[in-house]
Amino acid sequence: MPNSSSQQIEQPALLNELEFCLTEKHECGYLKDKQATTLFVNPAITLQQPHYSYLATKGFRRSGNHVYRPHCDSCNLCIPVRLDVDAFKASKQQKRCWKKNTDISSFSHPAQYNEEHFQLYSRYLSSRHPGEGMDPGSKSSYMDIIKSQWSHTELLEFRRNQELVAVAVIDKLNNGLSAVYTFFDPELSKLSLGILCIQHEIELAKQRNLKWLYLGYWNPESQKMSYKVRFQPLEYFVNNDWQNDAPKQEKFNL
Repeated sequence: MPNSSSQQIEQPALLNELEFCLTEKHECGYLKDKQATTLFVNPAITLQQPHYSYLATKGFRRSGNHVYRPHCDSCNLCIPVRLDVDAFKASKQQKRCWKKNTDISSFSHPAQYNEEHFQLYSRYLSSRHPGEGMDPGSKSSYMDIIKSQWSHTELLEFRRNQELVAVAVIDKLNNGLSAVYTFFDPELSKLSLGILCIQHEIELAKQRNLKWLYLGYWNPESQKMSYKVRFQPLEYFVNNDWQNDAPKQEKFNL
C-alpha cells in the first residue's frame, strides 16, 4: 500500500472503532496515464464479517485483508455495481453461453491453497495480464487474492469432464455474495468462461436466498469492465446511494 493519511467517513455505531486511510496518488489500475487515490480501512485494525458486509453496501471491495474503494480527487468514473439476482433476466448472449457450457459443473471448496488452482491462476495471469506487475509465480500473492483472515470466502471450481477450467473467488456477505476474482483457462476463450462464472454465482446467490451479487467497479471508459453492464438490472453506487440507472459519463468527469 502507498503511504496514507487518516480519513473519516460517515458510519454507524458498528464501525466506530475503525479508522479509514487515504493513499497518496499512484498509477491507476484501470485507465492509462491516470493517477488514483484509494480509501481503505487501516490494515492495523482486524475487521469482522459485520464490518465487511456493511462496507460492501457503501461501495467497498476486498483485496486480501484490505478493504478499499476508489477516492480520486479528479475523477470518479469507477462506480460500484451490484446485481439484483431475483430480478436478473439473461440476455440472448448469456443464454447461449449457458447452453453451450452445459457440460461444465461447479463445485464449492474452502478458500485454501490448491496446487491445481494455482497453476491455472499462473497461466491465466501470464496470458491475460502480462507486464502488469502481477507475478504469476508468487504463491503469496495468490493467497492474498483467494482469502483473508476474517472474510467468509469460498472457491467456486468449474470442471468440464474432470478438467479444471475456471475458479471464482467469492465472499459471503449478510445480504449477498461478492465476486472477488475469477481466473480461467486462457485457451478456452470461446467458451466465455468469465460470463459463465457470473451466471453460476447468480444461481448460487438465489439458492441461498441472498438478494445481491456485488460485481466490483464499473468504469465506462474501461473496456475490461464493459461486460458488467450486460448483467441487468444493475444498481450503481453514486453520491453515497444506490440508484437503478447508469449515470451519464459526463456527470462523472470533474
